[in-house]
Amino acid sequence: MKIKITEIDWDDGNYLKCQKHGVSIEEIEKFLLSDDIRIINDYKHSDPEKRYIAVGKTLENRGLFVAFTFRVKQGLIFIRPISSRYMHQKEIDCHEQKIT
Repeated sequence: MKIKITEIDWDDGNYLKCQKHGVSIEEIEKFLLSDDIRIINDYKHSDPEKRYIAVGKTLENRGLFVAFTFRVKQGLIFIRPISSRYMHQKEIDCHEQKIT
């Protein structure tokens, strides 16, 4: 299923938290809007709102993990990143094994 995302929803809280592990805002946005990511439900952290995890490679070929949720504002769908970090090699290997 393809969802038409209007844009990324940033505020002071998630803007700073997402950069905490050295991932730039530009990198997060390009990653989330790309077609080459795998999205899974984050059941463990989906209370009270439903959360998701996106994993894949950045344009610079680095493994990236982004936790996010969807927000609807005035009928438009936004992605609200919650946290991000580069993936460890073990996680990258596991991800690549699942997509092949």
